Amino acid sequence: MTPSPIQSDPPRVTDFNRAVIEEFRANSGRVGGPFAGGDLLLLTTRGARTGLEQTSPLAFVRDEDGHLLVVASAGGAPRNPAWYHNLLAHPMVRVEVGSDSFGAVAVPTEGAERARLFAHVVRQQPGYADYQARTDRPLPVIRLERPYADAPFTGLVDKLLEVHTWLREQLRHVAAEAEAHFSARSATDDTPPPPLGLQIRQHCLAFCESLHVHHTSEDQGVFPVLAQKFPHLAPALERLRAEHRTVERIRGELEALLADLATADPDRFRAELSRMTGELEAHLDYEEEVLIPPLAAMPGP
Repeated sequence: MTPSPIQSDPPRVTDFNRAVIEEFRANSGRVGGPFAGGDLLLLTTRGARTGLEQTSPLAFVRDEDGHLLVVASAGGAPRNPAWYHNLLAHPMVRVEVGSDSFGAVAVPTEGAERARLFAHVVRQQPGYADYQARTDRPLPVIRLERPYADAPFTGLVDKLLEVHTWLREQLRHVAAEAEAHFSARSATDDTPPPPLGLQIRQHCLAFCESLHVHHTSEDQGVFPVLAQKFPHLAPALERLRAEHRTVERIRGELEALLADLATADPDRFRAELSRMTGELEAHLDYEEEVLIPPLAAMPGP
């Protein structure tokens, strides 16, 4: 019931990176060679076309709020690295820092924020200025947003509430960022129109992917167990399965709505987003009403 959609198959690793990754994991993030003494993390993404995991060792910098920042520099190559294309398609990633491992949402920054953060990165690691000088493409700066603090497993109820809390937070992200987009778009000064908004897109995709994985795990794992142990729940579980199909439709509608954000009428957009959010929130509320009592009665693993 984790929100990460990443598969459990062994990640793909290039021969060049394999030794670095093995040394990183064997020494809690400390490595030698060209990475010696630097801040290094492992980023696992899901292939945009293949769906297979790929792990890459990357240098990182922390921003003023403590978020991890990585730069898609590819050493100043003319094209963005494969891992960047992966996270655009699948924002939910896995991050390893030292001995810590956690899920995150990968959000490329844009405009003035990207320029500010890239300057911050260069102050910490001047080599990125050299990489930028080698290419005409602006080097993407990606913020890795830890969705919640991974905590020891304390029970199925806490895990359910943890996932639901995260899903609700992503809906709030989408609404807040859409409002910021509309405010910038309606500015009367000479500011150019804002881009579609990768932040909105990434949080929407993260929500949609995570919701799909969450429901799949319930339909294939949790619900059959509950139906066997608590036969009286059969009608409620069947309703939840039907709601999952409805929510899957709403998920597609939400993705389509966000795709038209650049030209959307603000009032219509707000009304549609409010309708979808209300239906999704009602579903999460009903899941908690139905599932918390029997989950609380079940022993842990």
